[in-house]
Amino acid sequence: MLTLSNISKTFNPGTVNSKTALCDLSFHADKGDFVTIIGANGAGKSTLFNAISGSFMTDSGRILLDGKDITLMPEFKRARQIGRLFQDPMRGSAPGMSIEENLSLAAGHGGWLSSISKKDKENFRERLALLQMGLEDRMKQPVGLLSGGQRQALTLMMATFNPPKLLLLDEHTAALDPGTAEKVLILTKQIVEENGLTCLMITHNMQSALDLGNRTIMMNNGSIVYDVSGDERKNLTVSDLLLKFKESVGKELDNDRMLLS
Repeated sequence: MLTLSNISKTFNPGTVNSKTALCDLSFHADKGDFVTIIGANGAGKSTLFNAISGSFMTDSGRILLDGKDITLMPEFKRARQIGRLFQDPMRGSAPGMSIEENLSLAAGHGGWLSSISKKDKENFRERLALLQMGLEDRMKQPVGLLSGGQRQALTLMMATFNPPKLLLLDEHTAALDPGTAEKVLILTKQIVEENGLTCLMITHNMQSALDLGNRTIMMNNGSIVYDVSGDERKNLTVSDLLLKFKESVGKELDNDRMLLS
């Protein structure tokens, strides 16, 4: 479904600020895989997502999505097939537009009230009710007035309104309080499972990396240093993950942002 073949990316090559962010990385995810991704700051996690989504062109290698080579495809064209959520709840929606206008954009109707039919509104209300955040009764309210958790849940719904071939979640709960983050993670799991989505999720919560999805990869210095799934993953603990990192990299995982439980 998603295949990365020997992709590399170096920023500022040939200068004192040269930084190799991805190093000959290869990876394959089957359709329906839900892969959690962990690693310290600077490991290359978000850079990997930027490469997949087309934020920049890689220096080498190939990227295939559903059998199609998208290596040179512009970002705006990839966005038709790839949904993405960011850490910042303010990204991914239009704050000055209402909830129903944002959902109309996600549905492909253009976002203007004149193009939102009664049937559309009923559909929006039904979907919003599933979030259990009371947004179905606030459809005229500007999105900019929502809380971070409400906005992130809405953005998740928008990104999957027309199910994408691939969903990228870039620490999408990191800016939320623990209780709200848990609600958004439950919603994430529900949407991914119900739509059979192929999903990659970056997280700093080690326990979430093991609890969610069917596979976990660990990155360091632009490479995948550990890849686990199946029965081996089911029996892993956070302590096991930390030990695997030390065995693979030769040092302990040291990151102030990493949540161990």
